[in-house]
Amino acid sequence: MIDLLFRGGLRLLTGAQTFWTGASAPDPDKVQVYFANHSSHLDAVLIWSVLPPDLRSKTRPVAARDYWKKYGFRRYLSQKVFRAVLIERTHCTKENHPVKQLCEVLEGGDSLIFFPEGSRGKGEEIGVFKSGLHHLVTRFPDAEYIPVYLENLNRVLPKGEVLPVPLICTLTFGDPLPLIPNEGRSEFLQRAREAVLTLKREL
Repeated sequence: MIDLLFRGGLRLLTGAQTFWTGASAPDPDKVQVYFANHSSHLDAVLIWSVLPPDLRSKTRPVAARDYWKKYGFRRYLSQKVFRAVLIERTHCTKENHPVKQLCEVLEGGDSLIFFPEGSRGKGEEIGVFKSGLHHLVTRFPDAEYIPVYLENLNRVLPKGEVLPVPLICTLTFGDPLPLIPNEGRSEFLQRAREAVLTLKREL
């Protein structure tokens, strides 16, 4: 019930409009990594909320531990509703390193919602992609890597704000990114970023 109320409230707040531009839907028998631009704390949970039930049930947003464990209600949502993978942004060790955590999730058969920029931007530009996405591709080449472009989330809950503002937002999902054997890290990350930028230009 809380799952349903949370998703309904979030979609009402954002007026979420979802577009799947790919030639085919994600394969429910595979794991997916949805990678998107990042400008709001609502980004990951909104992507999660609009996924079809068979995909949503196995998909876990990647989120900052210091934000989502700070207060009781946030902590409850992150752990009990959307099963977020909470990562450390500052005090990383070999045991709690984000890449290690994410690989364990994929090994267990769950999918991820991931933000290759690392930190939130202002929503005006898409930043350079960091190496985390390439680490995942190297270890899990059989997963589907699906680009997503989020429009207007930065205005619903801007960086530094606490109270969201109701505004219409769009989520555009593209085709899985084809993988090129022996492609270098920088070339892959640039191509992944361009896949998200292409979805932005198509709006």
